[in-house]
Amino acid sequence: MISLSPVRTIGVVASSALLLAGGAWAVRAVWDLRLAGAGVPAGGVPDQGGGRHRPLTSLENGYHLVSSAGAVLTVLCAVVFLMWLGRVRDNAWLLSGQAPRYSGIWVFLGWVIPLGNLWIPRGIVADVFRDSAPERRLPWVVNVWWGFWLLGLVSGVGLLSSDTTDELIARAYEDVWPLVLSDLALVAAAVAGAFAIRAVTRVQAEREGEGIVRV
Repeated sequence: MISLSPVRTIGVVASSALLLAGGAWAVRAVWDLRLAGAGVPAGGVPDQGGGRHRPLTSLENGYHLVSSAGAVLTVLCAVVFLMWLGRVRDNAWLLSGQAPRYSGIWVFLGWVIPLGNLWIPRGIVADVFRDSAPERRLPWVVNVWWGFWLLGLVSGVGLLSSDTTDELIARAYEDVWPLVLSDLALVAAAVAGAFAIRAVTRVQAEREGEGIVRV
């Protein structure tokens, strides 16, 4: 007889981490708007080309701090989320008795493989729910989470942006709305993702006391 791994605590931690990361992106959106409202300083943008950078204003320094804090929270969130995903995936395997469609390595690689990262992570979460509760429909919030995640991912100004912080500051001065919309998409993805985690965690937590017999 095999018992499921407990998921309640890791589910709470993972959903809370997502909300914290979403809060960080919300603060960055506010800072984008503050920069746009302040306008380009008399000295021009921070990165003036040719390796020359002027001293930052207090508002620009604040943006650097906000961006750094957001990056740290995003990394911590990713670590906790992957820990949760690996655990619920293993539980779903026990519950269904069938090997998952994606092997364990895809819990990690699915997020970074080009093109594959557009559907594999969502597929893993959906498979976990269906294997855990085959009689229930996939919660709509899973698709909402993934839709907003993709919007923030492929917008060109979100998580895949290669711009430096000073370049993002310049973009906020020049055309702030793509930055704000990308930030808000990631905020929405974080909130929806927290609810998706709770939905998956709930169906497995309901079955934690069950003994799984494998012949």
